[in-house]
Amino acid sequence: MTIKWTSALEIGIPVIDAQHHRIVEYINQVEHVQKTHSREELLDVLDELVDYTISHFAFEESLMEEAGYPFANAHSKVHRLFAKRVEAFQKRARAGEDITEELLHVLKAWLVNHIQRDDQDYSADVKANMAQATKRAKARKGSWFGRLFG
Repeated sequence: MTIKWTSALEIGIPVIDAQHHRIVEYINQVEHVQKTHSREELLDVLDELVDYTISHFAFEESLMEEAGYPFANAHSKVHRLFAKRVEAFQKRARAGEDITEELLHVLKAWLVNHIQRDDQDYSADVKANMAQATKRAKARKGSWFGRLFG
């Protein structure tokens, strides 16, 4: 069943929500591939999914680190373990194994659980840090320094 994007998958950080929405689209493409049985298309979608997810993880981790989120290291470890798991699926698919059903089950369950639990946990810290950064930027614009270099 296709994942429908709903507000239950939002953490309230627009850039992260947009990235999560894109990951949902990749997962739905994998589901499409399951119906077409196109090995070539599966490998392409998997490559894109892995690349995009790794860059998303790096971005998310930088926000957590900048915000001083106390569980950033543990969250990063969860990301690394998941990336290894998906890379194992890639290898199996390249070897000719039909992994789509198992992959879909893992992707859907992991993504929803990860967003609704792990990502919700850091969202308050990151949002507070972003609000502070915005406040500081606005204050600088009104200063002589901000007018000179803004």
